[in-house]
Amino acid sequence: MAQENQDALSSGAHIQIQLFISFLKVGFFMFGGGYAMIPLLEQELIQKRKWISNDDLLEIISFSQMTPGTIAINAATYIGNEQGKTWGGLVASLGIIFPSLLIISLVYHLAGSHFDLPWLQNAFLGIRACLVAMIGKSVFKLFKSGIKGNVSIAIFLLALIALLIGAHPILIIILGGIVGFITFKITLK
Repeated sequence: MAQENQDALSSGAHIQIQLFISFLKVGFFMFGGGYAMIPLLEQELIQKRKWISNDDLLEIISFSQMTPGTIAINAATYIGNEQGKTWGGLVASLGIIFPSLLIISLVYHLAGSHFDLPWLQNAFLGIRACLVAMIGKSVFKLFKSGIKGNVSIAIFLLALIALLIGAHPILIIILGGIVGFITFKITLK
């Protein structure tokens, strides 16, 4: 009995360390915000750790859009809770936050008021170009796994048009949810 308790404590601590390290790695390379980090999440959480599936990631991203906070924090907290309970959610969230705090503090301390230096601006220009490519890949993968059937295509196109004419994103999300719910109810009859 004592050995079982010791094994349970050991495996709990082990998963918390894995969660912290995994989200720490993602956090260190999370330039460009939530969508830019999707390829990093896919590689670390789906391919390497096998903690979630592609569909799970899409659900987490969808849910994160409807809750306060960034995709990174929401994903870390959710996956951490799923894998390591409350402490798992806490250490995963700390892992994703810590690199940003460290990098911003270092950049500000080292560069301070020198953000207008040409070499620094060129470095940021190169980083932004890479981020656009990462976001493009994420959009393509999300489109393939998130658009299923004619109703999804119609909702996607209407949402895209609404965004292009300036509709508020929250309104679009709410209306998309309502249309999806109504469509689901109709198909059950």
